[in-house]
Amino acid sequence: MSLQIQPAVSLKGLNTFGIDVRADRLVEAQSQAQILEALALAESSGWPVLVVGGGSNLLLTGDVHGLVLRIATRGIRQLAEDGGPVIIEAEAGEPWHGFVQHTLAQGLSGLENLSLIPGTVGAAPMQNIGAYGVEIKDVFHGLTALDRHSGELRDFTLADCAFGYRDSLFKHEPGRWLILQVRFALSRQSQLHLDYGPVRQRLTEQGISAPTASDVSAAICSIRREKLPDPAELGNAGSFFKNPLVSANQADALRLDYPGLVAYPQAGGEVKLAAGWLIEQAGWKGFREGDAGVHRLQSLVLVNYGNATGAQIHQLALRIQADIHSRFGVLLEMEPNLY
Repeated sequence: MSLQIQPAVSLKGLNTFGIDVRADRLVEAQSQAQILEALALAESSGWPVLVVGGGSNLLLTGDVHGLVLRIATRGIRQLAEDGGPVIIEAEAGEPWHGFVQHTLAQGLSGLENLSLIPGTVGAAPMQNIGAYGVEIKDVFHGLTALDRHSGELRDFTLADCAFGYRDSLFKHEPGRWLILQVRFALSRQSQLHLDYGPVRQRLTEQGISAPTASDVSAAICSIRREKLPDPAELGNAGSFFKNPLVSANQADALRLDYPGLVAYPQAGGEVKLAAGWLIEQAGWKGFREGDAGVHRLQSLVLVNYGNATGAQIHQLALRIQADIHSRFGVLLEMEPNLY
């Protein structure tokens, strides 16, 4: 199938913030061959390339010149099951939540705590997505990516990816790696993670004493729907700021002034602070200026009430950053990629 290049396209429907900017050109690649063809065309034409998946971790601050390459590949395959982990491979363009639900329907456990996270499979390793005590690195088996510098394909192991908290090698080499397929090691024997956040409480409320992986997924979906706005109804990219890591001494000093500080000791001796708590304490929860605002129920979520520009949301984020640093001496790091 030859490439279909769409000229002068609005990207409003391709980013979950709903920012209405335009791209000079858009290609929706449905195969690896189309991805390679689009990149070769951009190279020969001198076009810069912005690669997007679900647009759920992206803040567009202006029109996009060059080529927007949307990864729309599909396919899920079981590669191995020899009495150990079940290795499942998915194409990068598979919607993440649909992939999670597919694995659960196959009787596989491991991804249930990551239910209802927006985006695509290919974007998941970029920031080592995580929720309710589980991260991609906990179930990761490998991935295949295109090196845009050399044009070669490379297979990555867990160690190769240098996963950290919302971090990976791919974030530190932006624009170099284009993830094509991702592989996960899942299990037919459930090893459920129930003790992070209100998961166990929600299951108890539902009268479920011996939950399955699907039960955990359903409980987490209900919790997320209550806490986070649906991007189809209110533009957002989920949590806008990372939970900051500080030293134990800094956490102890903050706790003297703020006894209610929400903090989680980490294995390496650092302490993870709840960014949402800091933002709420500073009075930003529910703030709105024009159509850019902070969600009224979840202070970690910046929202577009309709016609905010990416620049307006970015300026709001910078103001929150500066205020939190001034009050608490803590620098919040933004999660979405700015473009």
